[in-house]
Amino acid sequence: MALAVVLFISSTALFLVVFAYGLSGLQEHRSQHELYAKFRGLLAPASTVAPSIGGAIAPGTPVALLNAPLAGLRNAVVVEGTSSSDLLAGPGHQSNTPLPGQVGESVLLGKSSTAGGPFRAIGQLRTGDLILVRTGQGVFHYKVIGRLAPGQRPASVPATGSVLVLGTSAGSAGGTVLYVEAKLEGHALRVPKGLPKSVPSAELPGHSDLGAWPAVALWLFVLALASGIAWWLWARWSLLRTWIVAAPVLLAILWALGNAVLAMVPNVY
Repeated sequence: MALAVVLFISSTALFLVVFAYGLSGLQEHRSQHELYAKFRGLLAPASTVAPSIGGAIAPGTPVALLNAPLAGLRNAVVVEGTSSSDLLAGPGHQSNTPLPGQVGESVLLGKSSTAGGPFRAIGQLRTGDLILVRTGQGVFHYKVIGRLAPGQRPASVPATGSVLVLGTSAGSAGGTVLYVEAKLEGHALRVPKGLPKSVPSAELPGHSDLGAWPAVALWLFVLALASGIAWWLWARWSLLRTWIVAAPVLLAILWALGNAVLAMVPNVY
């Protein structure tokens, strides 16, 4: 029994590390592929459904394409929402800020290490570098005006201007946020009605979703139960037969557990 417990704890911990820094990146890549196809379909002239451009937008909805080649961002699909769970699919738009191209401060957050780390290189952007954003309202050109030090807040936005703020983790713990500011070149559009006035704390830069604890506990229980059944089968079947039956089930449970655990990691990490 002691050996079984040790194997369970060590194998689960090893998988979570591999998932966080490897498999979650593959998952994000697949999500980006699917989101890109969906967003391009919405932008097509023949589409009967227009992309969301404001108001209350459902979390996970693709809202923009982000291009900043000097930061390794090429047609990165931005989804609505900035909780750690939302950012597993790619960069996210903070829901209580305008979309890029609209008057005000648009905030986009992305992970630096887990889920492929799409924003890991935004710190390489320098003053004058160009960022292109495509939304349902057109293509907007932003020019970088500065990189903010950890803890420094973005500058105030002109009344009729638009500033784009990219944020990600600046440290290994994920709690300190690095911001890059860019100013819109050209005319900013008005903000549609219905913009949320606030967001849950889990969607603020550097925060985690502590509400994911029940899901983590549930999947740990299911994993322990499934592992016990697999151990019981191994005692009665051959190793190969047990592996064929149990491996897909255990992998699916571990994958779900990995996503639940990452929801508790600071969203920009």
